[in-house]
Amino acid sequence: MSASRSETTDPRGPDEPEPDPASGSGAGVGAGAGGGDGAERDGAGSDLLAALLDGMDAALCAFDANGVITHWNREAERILGWSAEEAVGRQGFAGWAARTADADEVQARLMAVMETPGRQVDEFALLRKDGGRVLIRTQSSGMRGADGKPAGVYSAFSEVHEQIDLERSIALSEALFDDASWGVVLVDVDLRPTVVNGYAARALGSGRGSVLGRPLGELVVQGVEELEAALHHVLAEGAPKSPAELWVSVPAADGERRRCWRSGFLRLASPLAEEPVPLGVGWMFQDVTESKLAAQEADRLRFRSSQLYRAGRAAAECEDPMEAATVYLDFALAGFAEHALIDLVAGERPEGSAAPVRLVRVVETPSGGGSGPGMPVEMGGIPVRYMTGHPALQAMDRNGSVRASAPGASAAAAASAASAASGGSPQAPAAVPSPAWATSRQWPPDSVHALCTVLRSRGRSLGVVTFLRGASRAAFERPDAVYAEDVTIRVAAALDLFDVLSD
Repeated sequence: MSASRSETTDPRGPDEPEPDPASGSGAGVGAGAGGGDGAERDGAGSDLLAALLDGMDAALCAFDANGVITHWNREAERILGWSAEEAVGRQGFAGWAARTADADEVQARLMAVMETPGRQVDEFALLRKDGGRVLIRTQSSGMRGADGKPAGVYSAFSEVHEQIDLERSIALSEALFDDASWGVVLVDVDLRPTVVNGYAARALGSGRGSVLGRPLGELVVQGVEELEAALHHVLAEGAPKSPAELWVSVPAADGERRRCWRSGFLRLASPLAEEPVPLGVGWMFQDVTESKLAAQEADRLRFRSSQLYRAGRAAAECEDPMEAATVYLDFALAGFAEHALIDLVAGERPEGSAAPVRLVRVVETPSGGGSGPGMPVEMGGIPVRYMTGHPALQAMDRNGSVRASAPGASAAAAASAASAASGGSPQAPAAVPSPAWATSRQWPPDSVHALCTVLRSRGRSLGVVTFLRGASRAAFERPDAVYAEDVTIRVAAALDLFDVLSD
């Protein structure tokens, strides 16, 4: 409830209207036949003013030129506990809403703004109706009458801690959207960015203004389906309990960049609606690509070391050295390649000889066209028909490792492997290289990547181990060659022992 008056002597509230002697009724002056319309308009205007004042989120009080309270809204009543009936008509705050020692200073500072232009901000300690003290922050301005002379003061106030909370919220918003260490994007219900901070703009490879209002599919090349699904889920169900890691590809000057974004989501709802109305989603993310790749590499090295350890324990229990060699291959293939072959040098070949090397297949892992455990092969000493420049022959000539891939296979396999590793959506099937590339090199038809490492023992080259990958895997890289060489050393020792025992 609000109350308003400009002239009063009753400290408890406004006077009741005097009855009209002529009519004998309790209606105010002007309520008769001659002034009914004007009275109705005045009453409607007063009701509208009261409703506006009571609907304000801020507490408001007003003083006339003599310091008498003329307006007091519901928010002021909520903060201090004094109702409009108790407040309107009092001379300042002395004796009820302020301590006697403070009342004069408070009143003087409030009324001083009546003579000065602009708005004045002050903080006062006032008294609640229950006796408690509350620190308030006021914004006061002077009022002028129709003649231009000072007519009073109005003051909007709130509790200081509420004002500080509001200022903190505003400061936090400005800091987040300035240049925070996390990307922050506000997305509307149509999943279009409406606000983007500097970090997010750099991650998306665009300016802060150029990304606004654009569909996410124009900003994210791959992984946009997972991102949009996450945003739809937040709009429908609310924020997830923990961050999500999304692998995406974004445009770059040199093509595309594959990135991992650790993302958190918040559903934004209007605080002004009676029922929650979604305004969009607050999306916060941080680029964790480097740490994820480092963790994956550490896991890979840990797994491979474990496989070598287990292979050594298993090979030590094999009576036949050839069986021990195949055990090493079987353990090495897990998570590394689909197939493996062992070719040994046929006959004696002196070191430095220019004669062509002849290799005989002794072990192969494919069985019936698929992958499987390594099995001995009976070739009867017939050399494998390797063409000139075959990767296995190159490895023998170099005494090192040689990598090879089918034409056009590397890019498609790398994209497919990255998508699988990141848990992203399946990409469109890439064209699989013709099996002729593999069969012409005496390899299984589904092979598209090869790594040949030479078998060295006691200063001699015993042959070649070939690891083969299919189209679903990425091409062999240098760390893969290092691991293959480590495996090959163990296989060479077992095969050398087999050769010695055979003699």
